[in-house]
Amino acid sequence: MRFSTLLKHPADWMTGTDADSAIVLTSRIRLARNITGAPFPGWARKEERIEILPMLREKIEALPEMKDAFSHQLSELSSVQKQVLVERHLISREQAARSDGSAAVVNRNQTLSVMINEEDHLRLQSIHSGLHLREAYELISQVDTQLEKTLPYAFDHELGYLTACPTNVGTGLRASAMLHLPGLVISDHIGQVIQAVGKLGLAVRGIFGEGTESLGHLFQISNQSTLGESEDDIISRLERVIQRVRDQERNARTKLVEDDPQMIADKISRAYGLLKFAYVIDSKEALTHLSLIRLGSDMGCFPKDVIQLCDTLLMDIEPAHLQNLANRKLSPEERDAIRAEIIRSRLQNLPTPVIGFIDSHSDFINTQPDTPPSSPPSA
Repeated sequence: MRFSTLLKHPADWMTGTDADSAIVLTSRIRLARNITGAPFPGWARKEERIEILPMLREKIEALPEMKDAFSHQLSELSSVQKQVLVERHLISREQAARSDGSAAVVNRNQTLSVMINEEDHLRLQSIHSGLHLREAYELISQVDTQLEKTLPYAFDHELGYLTACPTNVGTGLRASAMLHLPGLVISDHIGQVIQAVGKLGLAVRGIFGEGTESLGHLFQISNQSTLGESEDDIISRLERVIQRVRDQERNARTKLVEDDPQMIADKISRAYGLLKFAYVIDSKEALTHLSLIRLGSDMGCFPKDVIQLCDTLLMDIEPAHLQNLANRKLSPEERDAIRAEIIRSRLQNLPTPVIGFIDSHSDFINTQPDTPPSSPPSA
């Protein structure tokens, strides 16, 4: 599959429509695996990575799940194309920095991707929309089982799967979910939630993982330990925490509407006006306002399918996606102008927000007379 074909359609996980998608955008499972007898990529010489790559790539491409997949060495991709894959969460930033001896294989609907010779020989990843960690794990486990029949995994009967980083030893499993939490951010409760999640041994990160900031009120929650717990225990624990955070976000949204409906209505309406009519907008500002439109859709201010429109836009207005679309390197000023143009175009048919939750206030205004009351009749 060509790079242009990969980008032609949004990934399945970007168009989720189940009940949880308004708050839990995606569920992701990643497995780290290495080959016994071969130096791990971080310690291998360039020649050694190049030597093992064809064998690994052949095994991955032969998987039924990878029929007609996108499969390329990183050295065959431009820096912009590699960054596009990062923005789509198909490869890591670390993988994008690599060239000779590394490759990426992605299935057609972009729910399954494999990084070859990243930090480990294989990084297998499955992404599912909504809160569906078990479905994501079932797919990746099926692929892992097939590969283990033909590849000699580095495995210790006491420790489990051996990995480049000690924090991945054991199951080699990293489970995570991407959550949209504007209610907790606006109500200023997000700090308490992050602190509580941290005490449970889980990590809260930004939109692109470790070391990145939260943009668009998006947060990733993932397990930190992979040793001493089974895969099922890790997923069950994470599911419980995510369900709890999801419920807290739902409560925060309800409370905001009850306590200060005008403030929420103002934020959503301002976001609507700015995105519909701005001619220049940077990435951070765009993500913040799209987040509020997404929130407004969940609150009934816009049709429900606007959530999917926002999710697609969140990806398409990222810097590398814009430069790939323009087929040239863009200055930050050019990106801001093109980003605003794309948003205006995609939102041109977006109706004016219906702020139903302040109807009672509107009813009060509508009952007031249009003209001052006449003077009382004289005696």
